[in-house]
Amino acid sequence: MIYETAPAKINLTLDTLYKRDDGYHEVEMIMTTVDLNDRLTFESRDDGKIIIDVEHNFVPSDHRNLAYKAAKLMQDKYNIKEGVKISLEKSIPISAGLAGGSSDAAATFRGLNELWGINESLESLSELASEIGSDISFCIYGKTALCQGRGEKLTHLPKPPSAWVVIAKPDIGVSTPEIYGALNLDDKIEVRTQDCRDALEKNDYGVLCQTLGNSLEKVTMKLYPEVEKLKNTMKNSGVDAALMSGSGPTVYGFVQKERQAKQVYNALMGCCNDVYIARLLG
Repeated sequence: MIYETAPAKINLTLDTLYKRDDGYHEVEMIMTTVDLNDRLTFESRDDGKIIIDVEHNFVPSDHRNLAYKAAKLMQDKYNIKEGVKISLEKSIPISAGLAGGSSDAAATFRGLNELWGINESLESLSELASEIGSDISFCIYGKTALCQGRGEKLTHLPKPPSAWVVIAKPDIGVSTPEIYGALNLDDKIEVRTQDCRDALEKNDYGVLCQTLGNSLEKVTMKLYPEVEKLKNTMKNSGVDAALMSGSGPTVYGFVQKERQAKQVYNALMGCCNDVYIARLLG
């Protein structure tokens, strides 16, 4: 039996550059991980079947699940006759902009690489992962990276300065295709990706807080005003910086002391059900 943790990711920056010929948007973003984790267990089966065991109303346990897709892709690619039972314990909220499904898939690639004795490098797994989802390549490593292309081209960066992260998701789900569909590339905010990268290189918490940016934030907030309201509540409760992650609707804030994190957490508990205190990993 193999165990894997699947940490959530947050965007420090997210910039959409242009619409590509394949219908995707060319993106440039800096992502890192936090210690809000799903947990996965992998047990070999003799019958070749892939079984997903998950107790969550909104998480599919069939071929729609990204962990299932990862297992199927590995079976086919490496001609594996064994099956697997994947037990998935969810802590990361779904449809949240935190890459929970992608991180579960990444954990599946790593777990089955060991369980089935495939012994591929993380680099090879990351390349394979890009076939089923843009964020999975990043999640294979679970560190801090500049992600380009559709998000699958990675440049690893230093981990962020030590900080507490308060994460809050409004009681709504947001569709990524809907947000990208509503994006007007002529009317987007400037995202300071290079400045954010420099802050990481210098381990400068103050500058890092000033350089967080997400070109999708305005789009999501226009469609879902509760996201803007949540961000304002977070800022008013004393965080050093706040930003929406991914296409939303989750908003996170940075503080340096645990007692500050608890104060912000308490202030947000009245706004939504999904509120978490985590540490930056990266």
